[in-house]
Amino acid sequence: MTVPTLTPDQLLDAADRVGLSLTPDDVDSYLGLLAPYMNAYNLVDSMPDNLPVVKYPRTPGVFPPAAENVHNAWYVKTSIKGAPQGALAGKRVAIKDNVMVAGVPMMNGNAILEGYVPDIDATVVTRILDAGGEIAGKTHCENYCISGGSHTNAKGPVHNPYKRGYSSGGSSSGSAVVVSLGEVDMAIGGDQGGSIRMPAAWCGIVGMKATHGLVPYSGIMPIEITVDHTGPMTKNVRDNALLLEVIAGVDGYDPRQFHERQPGTLDYTTGIDGGVKGMRIGIVKEGFGHRGAEADVEACVQRAGERFRALGAIVEEISIPEHLVGPALWVPIGAEGLTQTMMLGDGYGASRRDLYVTSLIDKLHGWELRADQLSETTKLLTVLGVHMQKYYGTRFYGKATNIARRLTAAYDAQLAQYDVLMMPTMLMKATPIPPADAPRELYVRRAMEMISNTSPFDISHHPALTVPCGMSEGLPIGMMLIGRHFDEAKVYRVGYAFEQSGDWQGM
Repeated sequence: MTVPTLTPDQLLDAADRVGLSLTPDDVDSYLGLLAPYMNAYNLVDSMPDNLPVVKYPRTPGVFPPAAENVHNAWYVKTSIKGAPQGALAGKRVAIKDNVMVAGVPMMNGNAILEGYVPDIDATVVTRILDAGGEIAGKTHCENYCISGGSHTNAKGPVHNPYKRGYSSGGSSSGSAVVVSLGEVDMAIGGDQGGSIRMPAAWCGIVGMKATHGLVPYSGIMPIEITVDHTGPMTKNVRDNALLLEVIAGVDGYDPRQFHERQPGTLDYTTGIDGGVKGMRIGIVKEGFGHRGAEADVEACVQRAGERFRALGAIVEEISIPEHLVGPALWVPIGAEGLTQTMMLGDGYGASRRDLYVTSLIDKLHGWELRADQLSETTKLLTVLGVHMQKYYGTRFYGKATNIARRLTAAYDAQLAQYDVLMMPTMLMKATPIPPADAPRELYVRRAMEMISNTSPFDISHHPALTVPCGMSEGLPIGMMLIGRHFDEAKVYRVGYAFEQSGDWQGM
């Protein structure tokens, strides 16, 4: 990809974009001065890239026919075998389709990216294979992952495993469905506003958004670096803890990882069966009573609190008023961050040390020529982000980030007194999938109406686990357990105690 010398017209166009007025003499001067810099670009281009080695053989897999993909949960089915032994030996694992698997197609729910084939494995994929797991394929996710519903994928909606025609949640929609149906043992999801926990709750499975940076995000298409999370989705709590043990820890690439916790040294399964007797659980008052909240969902979660009391825990209602402003703080961070990183930054942006997969950047560059193929949610948030940047710079992104520290401190203050916090994962049960000709207003509402309880913990960075706690009208309900930073083990212990107390479907 030789970078040619700038033409006078290209130079004038670049200058105009930043408000410079150049005379003809200025143009000649600039062209001469820039020549050695263009040579530097071409030297970089001539050198081989420095990417991780792909360790295990594989084939591209197949796009399953509709008859084998009734819920439209799979994008590609394949079989990549890992090491002959390890903690995940015998486990089949599905990978959300924003996560790179070398040689296997990836489209992240969007037609613009369709046809892209990554040349590396994400760190989490390598770790699963190193632990003896088998990659069973890529699962559909929402269009660029910007939806809490399951209707925005360019290949059509993903249906709820309990009720066709209803949402499976998003954006890790396909991952939740294939685990719920038992087609795999485990799956990898992603969570920027709740996208592991929301589909897990609506599909009746377990999903963990771990502490920000605990699990490396390298080799995964970002949305916004300060809210990007990836993590495990499983049928039960113990398997979830096991998968987190395998994928967690620093990898030397991800700038989200400010800690030094080493892979292979983290233990979330030992002690998981310790019970909750004497533990303190705070039911957050502000996690209930939101507009759109359903009474049966809230009652189910309150009954889960009573069950914890019966198991010997001390359960008390607490108040964290700051929780109510969490979703508002998420908006500038999410909208402006995704605009700068995922959209204008061609999936990465700049100004950080990261694992830059240039083939993905090349595929995304020039997306503006096909912008009409973006989902309505991505269009809307991108327009908002561009507008705010033009008129206000990064003022509101910065202020929201500052205030988010106050939100974090409010949770921390209660977590100093309680072992975990508790609230409904979702405000409502799974909703009907909007029809193909739905008005934009319904399309967007069904994508964004459910994030009130989940999104605050993407910006506060606390670990948050959803565990199924009951059924109503044939649809699952999830409760969310929140812990101290890097205290996933305790959160798992509480979730496991509840899971073992009875069949959640009869609660």
